[in-house]
Amino acid sequence: MPTSRWWLGAFALAGVCLLVAVVVLTSSEPPSPERPGPPGRGPLTVVSMGDSTISGEGAGDYTADTDGRNGNWCHRSPNAMVNHIELSGVTEHVNLACSGAASKHLRLGDEKQWTEPSQAQQLAELVKDHRVAAVVVGIGANDEPQFSRLISQCFTSWFSDESAPCNERIKVDWEERVDAVVPKVAEVLEDIRTVLDRAGYDEDDYELVLQSYASPIGPDMPESLRNLDGCPFRKADLRWVRNTGAPDLAEGLSRAASEVDARFLDLSRAALGHEACSGGADKNSEWFTRFTVRWDDLKDADRASHAIQESFHPNANGHRQFARCMSEFLSSDAESAVCLKGDDDNLHAAPSVAEHGRR
Repeated sequence: MPTSRWWLGAFALAGVCLLVAVVVLTSSEPPSPERPGPPGRGPLTVVSMGDSTISGEGAGDYTADTDGRNGNWCHRSPNAMVNHIELSGVTEHVNLACSGAASKHLRLGDEKQWTEPSQAQQLAELVKDHRVAAVVVGIGANDEPQFSRLISQCFTSWFSDESAPCNERIKVDWEERVDAVVPKVAEVLEDIRTVLDRAGYDEDDYELVLQSYASPIGPDMPESLRNLDGCPFRKADLRWVRNTGAPDLAEGLSRAASEVDARFLDLSRAALGHEACSGGADKNSEWFTRFTVRWDDLKDADRASHAIQESFHPNANGHRQFARCMSEFLSSDAESAVCLKGDDDNLHAAPSVAEHGRR
């Protein structure tokens, strides 16, 4: 019976091998499938939220429903930065930003602006049929810093030869104003994360970027344009806005982004050499509007108060340049960067000065 024993032994050995294989397969963790990006359905989308610097104010061609219709003055433009951002897989660009917005207009809640619900509430609706890959935020200037109002104050100061430069008044409590806006911007970013978390997003599913403000004016302009033909500001105020105001606000916003683990893009020096009036006789090189009056609006009582609000905002060229820098930043792994002009005269995302300890 040796042959019979040999078959029994072979059969037993095969059984043991099969048992071992089953144990190995059932005890091993199956490989986790890679998450396919943002959850939900709909096109992959990049979204902008914030105030006039990102809505498209100054870039012209505003959508009819945001150019005063039924009291809506959000001034969203097809030329706005978000519409020029290039990000792998993204096919749609949605602009929720609104001219004049403060942090309260972006937060969850019932606060309305120009008849519209809060931008966070609009984002909550958007994610029902869009897959959000990135949210780009520009907010803070209309809170305590009142950056746009300060520009207006410096504008008014030019008319009086006797009054002191406006920066003398501004700088008295400027640092306190910047400090005060930091928690408010951080709360905005937290609410955006809350909206996406409720929609089933992990933080790795999307990019959340806070950008700062580029200085719209600077001291390097012809004297012939320091008037109502272009940029009526005192030299001392022009230097303060470019060299102190914009960089200080950027530093505060950087802290807000850090508090909620959002990415940060510093635009404070982005317009150097391309500020309003810097081009002299040639406006084409400028990335910000000069003093601008929509003369036809002065004929309509409901529109007259908005006739000059385009002044000293990014123009269409500026938005394209900011979008170029933002696209580079979004495609990188950097937590922060600064937009600087390269040898090709275009903006590029450079390593953050703060990251190198030189701020």
